Amino acid sequence: MIRSDKKLKELASIFDKDNKHIIQAIELLREEQPFEGAVGLLTIFFNKTDDQSIRKIILEFMNDLKDQSVVKEVITEIKKEWKTETLNMLISSCWQSGLDYSEYSLDLTEIFVRGDLTTAIECFTVIEGTIPELSLKRKEELIKIIKESLHSQGEEKRSLSRELLSILGR
Repeated sequence: MIRSDKKLKELASIFDKDNKHIIQAIELLREEQPFEGAVGLLTIFFNKTDDQSIRKIILEFMNDLKDQSVVKEVITEIKKEWKTETLNMLISSCWQSGLDYSEYSLDLTEIFVRGDLTTAIECFTVIEGTIPELSLKRKEELIKIIKESLHSQGEEKRSLSRELLSILGR
């Protein structure tokens, strides 16, 4: 991933324009080398807009990320306070993109525990995909976090937690 303040400023300025320009800019991002801050700007815009066509194009872009260098930036955004649908879009992009998020399994487990049922389902999917890459020690850490949270969960989320515990314990 490259650092380009110029590209970041250009992208930010486009978000003040009409939908046609915004959609074109996002489509052009697909053809460029990823640059630092683009995921953050797209997340901010997704979070503040109610325009479903713009949200859809951002969602599709995020789901199609293919450069491993953007993983850290996606996780950085996931850790911030967002509307639930924005957080779920980010987490969904983790498993949709197929990138390796195993390094961040602890962060995703903490979000799994804190989040609502929909967020937990998205995290479950990402965590499940990381399991082949996890060490036994890391799996044990995740199991401990989930077990400690069971008493404070509703029944549906507790069932999901038990399923994840079962998968991690294999």
